[in-house]
Amino acid sequence: MNLTVARITARGLFGRRRFLLLFPLPLLLLLLTVAAKASGTAVSDWAPSVLDGMGFSVMLPVIALIVGTGVLGSEIDDGTVVHILAKPLPRRDIILAKLVVAVGITAVTAAVPMFIAGLVVDSTRFGLALAAGCAIGSLGYSAVFLALSLLSRRPVLVGLLYVLIWESLLTNVLSGTRVLSIHQYALTVVHAIEPGGLLSAHVGLPAALVMSAVFLVGGTVLAIDRLRSFTVSGETG
Repeated sequence: MNLTVARITARGLFGRRRFLLLFPLPLLLLLLTVAAKASGTAVSDWAPSVLDGMGFSVMLPVIALIVGTGVLGSEIDDGTVVHILAKPLPRRDIILAKLVVAVGITAVTAAVPMFIAGLVVDSTRFGLALAAGCAIGSLGYSAVFLALSLLSRRPVLVGLLYVLIWESLLTNVLSGTRVLSIHQYALTVVHAIEPGGLLSAHVGLPAALVMSAVFLVGGTVLAIDRLRSFTVSGETG
Protein backbone atom coordinates (compact mmCIF):
# COMPACT_ATOMS: atom_id res chain seq x y z
CA MET A 1 0.00 0.00 0.00
CA ASN A 2 1.23 3.49 -0.88
CA LEU A 3 0.96 5.77 2.17
CA THR A 4 1.20 8.92 0.08
CA VAL A 5 -1.82 7.92 -1.98
CA ALA A 6 -3.67 7.03 1.22
CA ARG A 7 -2.96 10.44 2.76
CA ILE A 8 -4.01 12.28 -0.41
CA THR A 9 -7.19 10.21 -0.57
CA ALA A 10 -8.10 10.86 3.06
CA ARG A 11 -7.37 14.58 2.69
CA GLY A 12 -9.47 14.71 -0.46
CA LEU A 13 -12.43 13.04 1.22
CA PHE A 14 -12.33 15.30 4.25
CA GLY A 15 -12.07 18.31 1.98
CA ARG A 16 -15.18 17.53 -0.06
CA ARG A 17 -18.74 18.50 0.82
CA ARG A 18 -19.92 14.93 0.32
CA PHE A 19 -18.11 14.01 3.53
CA LEU A 20 -20.84 15.89 5.42
CA LEU A 21 -23.31 13.29 4.13
CA LEU A 22 -21.73 10.73 6.47
CA PHE A 23 -23.10 12.31 9.65
CA PRO A 24 -26.93 12.56 9.36
CA LEU A 25 -27.59 8.80 9.46
CA PRO A 26 -25.39 8.07 12.53
CA LEU A 27 -27.00 11.01 14.35
CA LEU A 28 -30.46 9.78 13.39
CA LEU A 29 -29.61 6.29 14.65
CA LEU A 30 -28.52 7.65 18.02
CA LEU A 31 -31.56 9.90 18.32
CA LEU A 32 -33.90 7.00 17.56
CA THR A 33 -32.11 4.78 20.06
CA VAL A 34 -32.22 7.32 22.88
CA ALA A 35 -35.85 8.23 22.15
CA ALA A 36 -36.96 4.60 22.06
CA LYS A 37 -35.07 3.79 25.25
CA ALA A 38 -36.60 6.79 27.04
CA SER A 39 -40.12 5.78 25.95
CA GLY A 40 -40.07 2.80 28.30
CA THR A 41 -41.03 0.36 25.55
CA ALA A 42 -39.52 -3.12 25.82
CA VAL A 43 -36.14 -3.21 24.09
CA SER A 44 -37.07 -6.32 22.13
CA ASP A 45 -39.93 -4.41 20.51
CA TRP A 46 -37.81 -1.72 18.90
CA ALA A 47 -34.11 -2.67 18.97
CA PRO A 48 -34.18 -4.94 15.86
CA SER A 49 -35.92 -2.24 13.83
CA VAL A 50 -33.50 0.49 14.89
CA LEU A 51 -30.21 -1.44 15.00
CA ASP A 52 -30.81 -3.74 12.04
CA GLY A 53 -33.46 -1.96 10.00
CA MET A 54 -31.77 1.42 10.37
CA GLY A 55 -28.17 0.62 11.35
CA PHE A 56 -27.09 -2.39 9.31
CA SER A 57 -29.63 -2.13 6.49
CA VAL A 58 -29.35 1.61 5.81
CA MET A 59 -26.60 3.46 7.69
CA LEU A 60 -23.71 1.06 7.11
CA PRO A 61 -24.20 0.40 3.36
CA VAL A 62 -25.01 4.05 2.58
CA ILE A 63 -21.89 5.29 4.38
CA ALA A 64 -19.84 2.62 2.61
CA LEU A 65 -21.38 3.69 -0.71
CA ILE A 66 -20.57 7.37 -0.19
CA VAL A 67 -16.98 6.65 0.84
CA GLY A 68 -16.29 3.65 -1.41
CA THR A 69 -17.40 5.41 -4.58
CA GLY A 70 -15.74 8.65 -3.49
CA VAL A 71 -12.16 7.52 -2.85
CA LEU A 72 -11.55 7.09 -6.57
CA GLY A 73 -14.79 7.89 -8.38
CA SER A 74 -14.61 11.60 -7.61
CA GLU A 75 -11.10 11.74 -9.06
CA ILE A 76 -12.33 10.04 -12.21
CA ASP A 77 -15.21 12.51 -12.49
CA ASP A 78 -13.08 15.64 -12.15
CA GLY A 79 -10.14 14.27 -14.15
CA THR A 80 -7.55 14.46 -11.36
CA VAL A 81 -7.05 10.70 -11.56
CA VAL A 82 -4.62 11.35 -14.42
CA HIS A 83 -2.10 12.75 -11.95
CA ILE A 84 -2.03 9.43 -10.10
CA LEU A 85 -2.04 7.28 -13.23
CA ALA A 86 0.81 9.29 -14.72
CA LYS A 87 3.08 8.33 -11.84
CA PRO A 88 5.07 5.06 -11.93
CA LEU A 89 2.89 3.42 -9.29
CA PRO A 90 1.57 -0.13 -9.54
CA ARG A 91 -2.21 -0.09 -9.93
CA ARG A 92 -2.33 -2.59 -7.08
CA ASP A 93 -0.79 -0.10 -4.66
CA ILE A 94 -3.25 2.61 -5.69
CA ILE A 95 -6.29 0.40 -5.17
CA LEU A 96 -5.05 -1.00 -1.85
CA ALA A 97 -4.41 2.52 -0.53
CA LYS A 98 -7.87 3.65 -1.61
CA LEU A 99 -9.46 0.54 -0.10
CA VAL A 100 -7.73 0.93 3.26
CA VAL A 101 -8.94 4.53 3.50
CA ALA A 102 -12.48 3.54 2.49
CA VAL A 103 -12.65 0.67 4.99
CA GLY A 104 -11.16 2.75 7.80
CA ILE A 105 -13.48 5.74 7.39
CA THR A 106 -16.55 3.57 6.85
CA ALA A 107 -15.81 1.33 9.83
CA VAL A 108 -15.18 4.22 12.23
CA THR A 109 -18.14 6.30 11.05
CA ALA A 110 -20.54 3.37 11.38
CA ALA A 111 -19.02 1.47 14.32
CA VAL A 112 -18.82 4.39 16.78
CA PRO A 113 -22.56 5.24 16.75
CA MET A 114 -23.46 1.55 16.71
CA PHE A 115 -21.24 0.95 19.75
CA ILE A 116 -22.92 3.82 21.59
CA ALA A 117 -26.34 2.49 20.58
CA GLY A 118 -25.36 -0.94 21.90
CA LEU A 119 -24.40 0.59 25.24
CA VAL A 120 -27.76 2.35 25.46
CA VAL A 121 -29.71 -0.73 24.43
CA ASP A 122 -27.96 -3.40 26.46
CA SER A 123 -24.28 -3.56 27.41
CA THR A 124 -20.66 -2.91 26.47
CA ARG A 125 -20.42 -6.41 25.02
CA PHE A 126 -23.41 -5.79 22.79
CA GLY A 127 -21.91 -2.48 21.69
CA LEU A 128 -18.64 -4.19 20.80
CA ALA A 129 -20.57 -6.86 18.89
CA LEU A 130 -22.34 -4.19 16.84
CA ALA A 131 -19.04 -2.42 16.17
CA ALA A 132 -17.43 -5.69 15.03
CA GLY A 133 -20.36 -6.33 12.70
CA CYS A 134 -19.83 -2.87 11.19
CA ALA A 135 -16.13 -3.61 10.69
CA ILE A 136 -16.87 -6.86 8.85
CA GLY A 137 -19.54 -5.20 6.74
CA SER A 138 -17.20 -2.34 5.91
CA LEU A 139 -14.69 -4.72 4.34
CA GLY A 140 -17.13 -6.24 1.89
CA TYR A 141 -19.12 -3.11 1.06
CA SER A 142 -16.02 -0.94 0.55
CA ALA A 143 -14.43 -3.41 -1.87
CA VAL A 144 -17.66 -3.80 -3.86
CA PHE A 145 -18.37 -0.07 -4.10
CA LEU A 146 -14.76 0.80 -4.94
CA ALA A 147 -14.90 -1.66 -7.84
CA LEU A 148 -18.30 -0.27 -8.81
CA SER A 149 -16.84 3.24 -9.12
CA LEU A 150 -14.59 1.86 -11.88
CA LEU A 151 -17.27 -0.22 -13.58
CA SER A 152 -20.09 2.29 -13.89
CA ARG A 153 -20.54 5.95 -14.71
CA ARG A 154 -23.38 6.02 -12.14
CA PRO A 155 -21.84 4.11 -9.23
CA VAL A 156 -23.97 5.74 -6.52
CA LEU A 157 -27.21 4.94 -8.36
CA VAL A 158 -26.15 1.36 -9.09
CA GLY A 159 -24.97 0.97 -5.51
CA LEU A 160 -28.29 2.18 -4.13
CA LEU A 161 -30.12 -0.27 -6.39
CA TYR A 162 -27.86 -3.05 -5.11
CA VAL A 163 -28.58 -2.15 -1.48
CA LEU A 164 -32.33 -1.69 -1.96
CA ILE A 165 -33.05 -4.58 -4.32
CA TRP A 166 -30.50 -7.24 -3.42
CA GLU A 167 -29.59 -6.59 0.21
CA SER A 168 -32.99 -5.39 1.43
CA LEU A 169 -35.60 -6.99 -0.83
CA LEU A 170 -34.41 -10.23 -2.39
CA THR A 171 -32.60 -11.55 0.69
CA ASN A 172 -35.83 -11.14 2.68
CA VAL A 173 -37.96 -12.84 0.03
CA LEU A 174 -35.54 -15.54 -1.19
CA SER A 175 -33.79 -17.12 1.79
CA GLY A 176 -31.23 -18.83 -0.43
CA THR A 177 -29.73 -15.47 -1.41
CA ARG A 178 -28.77 -14.62 2.18
CA VAL A 179 -25.46 -16.44 1.84
CA LEU A 180 -24.51 -13.76 -0.72
CA SER A 181 -25.50 -10.82 1.49
CA ILE A 182 -22.88 -8.64 3.20
CA HIS A 183 -25.65 -7.42 5.49
CA GLN A 184 -26.13 -10.97 6.74
CA TYR A 185 -22.40 -11.43 7.37
CA ALA A 186 -22.43 -8.40 9.67
CA LEU A 187 -25.43 -9.75 11.59
CA THR A 188 -23.76 -13.15 11.93
CA VAL A 189 -20.69 -11.60 13.57
CA VAL A 190 -22.92 -9.67 15.98
CA HIS A 191 -24.83 -12.83 16.88
CA ALA A 192 -21.61 -14.82 17.35
CA ILE A 193 -20.19 -12.28 19.82
CA GLU A 194 -23.44 -11.59 21.66
CA PRO A 195 -26.05 -14.30 21.03
CA GLY A 196 -28.61 -12.46 23.13
CA GLY A 197 -31.46 -12.77 20.67
CA LEU A 198 -31.96 -9.07 19.86
CA LEU A 199 -30.51 -9.53 16.37
CA SER A 200 -30.91 -12.81 14.54
CA ALA A 201 -28.59 -14.23 11.87
CA HIS A 202 -29.36 -16.57 8.99
CA VAL A 203 -25.80 -17.44 7.90
CA GLY A 204 -23.30 -19.55 9.81
CA LEU A 205 -20.17 -17.86 11.13
CA PRO A 206 -17.67 -19.85 8.99
CA ALA A 207 -19.67 -19.09 5.84
CA ALA A 208 -19.97 -15.41 6.80
CA LEU A 209 -16.22 -15.03 7.34
CA VAL A 210 -15.30 -16.92 4.17
CA MET A 211 -17.79 -15.02 2.02
CA SER A 212 -16.69 -11.69 3.50
CA ALA A 213 -13.17 -12.56 2.36
CA VAL A 214 -14.52 -13.51 -1.08
CA PHE A 215 -16.25 -10.14 -1.48
CA LEU A 216 -13.17 -8.31 -0.21
CA VAL A 217 -10.69 -10.10 -2.43
CA GLY A 218 -13.02 -10.28 -5.44
CA GLY A 219 -13.86 -6.58 -5.33
CA THR A 220 -10.21 -5.64 -4.87
CA VAL A 221 -8.97 -7.82 -7.74
CA LEU A 222 -11.73 -6.52 -10.01
CA ALA A 223 -10.87 -2.91 -9.15
CA ILE A 224 -7.16 -3.48 -9.81
CA ASP A 225 -7.89 -5.12 -13.14
CA ARG A 226 -10.27 -2.34 -14.13
CA LEU A 227 -7.83 0.42 -13.17
CA ARG A 228 -5.18 -1.23 -15.35
CA SER A 229 -7.43 -0.65 -18.35
CA PHE A 230 -7.41 3.11 -17.78
CA THR A 231 -5.15 5.22 -19.94
CA VAL A 232 -3.52 8.43 -18.72
CA SER A 233 -6.43 10.36 -20.20
CA GLY A 234 -8.79 8.58 -17.82
CA GLU A 235 -10.53 6.70 -20.63
CA THR A 236 -10.92 2.94 -20.50
CA GLY A 237 -9.11 0.99 -23.08
